[in-house]
Amino acid sequence: MIVITNPFFVEDEIDILNSLFEEGLSLLHIRKPDFSELEMVQFIHQIKMEFRANLVLHSHHHLAEDFGIERFHFSEKERKILIDFPASFSKSCRSKSTSTHSIEDFNSLENFDYAFLSPVFTSISKENYHPKIDLFSAIKSRTNHKAKMVALGGIDSENIQKVLENGFDDFALLGNIWKNENPLKQFKLCQQIVLSYSQSQV
Repeated sequence: MIVITNPFFVEDEIDILNSLFEEGLSLLHIRKPDFSELEMVQFIHQIKMEFRANLVLHSHHHLAEDFGIERFHFSEKERKILIDFPASFSKSCRSKSTSTHSIEDFNSLENFDYAFLSPVFTSISKENYHPKIDLFSAIKSRTNHKAKMVALGGIDSENIQKVLENGFDDFALLGNIWKNENPLKQFKLCQQIVLSYSQSQV
């Protein structure tokens, strides 16, 4: 299960994030597009050292080495202008991810470990952001199995099982966590659904 930070200010955000990690969060995507370099440094400093390896940077990638971060994310726009992966990142980068919005784009990916494919459902965090096509039908034409396909957009406890049953390798949560009065409780609920589903597949 992946969680993406709210791009905007969240009260007690760092405490919530550290608690999510303590409950077993595997990856946290730090998406703070308006953060300055100093703000990003201050933000990362507050996350406990033992969880730094579970962070994925969406911006200020040059800070990664200083913090022992080895995971980078590139937006769709960045990916399309990224002809060669910057040599300066290669030493510190262990995992690369990106964002896609069609199965054609996903199938064309090279040298990425996983990619978000969105929106699967109507977004919880973005107003009036709806699927343009049925991605569940579209992913039947998946040809890229080197990169993991991660569902994003409107994922919540009610539809996680559908996502996992229909060809996605994983999913990411954003609005379902940050629009909830109790983010930790919501995370644990989703975690339990994944566990129950996994046990049913054994």
